[in-house]
Amino acid sequence: MNRSVTVTANDAGQVVNVSENNPDYGYIRVQQDKPIFDDSGWARLTNVSALIPGTVKDLQGFNWTVGKVLPGNIIITEALTPFNAKNPEKDYKKAGDTGIVCCVDGEPIYRRNTYSESATKQDTFLAHTNTEDIKAAHANAVSSEKAEIEADLES
Repeated sequence: MNRSVTVTANDAGQVVNVSENNPDYGYIRVQQDKPIFDDSGWARLTNVSALIPGTVKDLQGFNWTVGKVLPGNIIITEALTPFNAKNPEKDYKKAGDTGIVCCVDGEPIYRRNTYSESATKQDTFLAHTNTEDIKAAHANAVSSEKAEIEADLES
């Protein structure tokens, strides 16, 4: 279990990822195993990641390698206003694999992960109010999975 923030590489083994839209810009992906506590106090250790954007020149100048440990934390921020006005759906908070967008009184929750060198910055979570929709989606998924297993056993 690694609670430190570490630098990762893409499938090609590169730390600096160059933007497809503009070769002058890119990002470095970092990750961290982090304890997350839900609204009912249930704890789980979750692997979270964040992208550190910048110019390719600056990012390459860091000389970071795969596995380099960085000070600080990955901060999770949830809000009711989009982080990206051009593509707000990109940051929807979704309930697991259900595809259901978590909402507060019908308004979608937006979620963004960022890297911070500060050890004192805190996560900001919003409690969703569409619990029944999420429970129904989970129940449907479990029911479908059970039916698939039973069909496989019968064949």
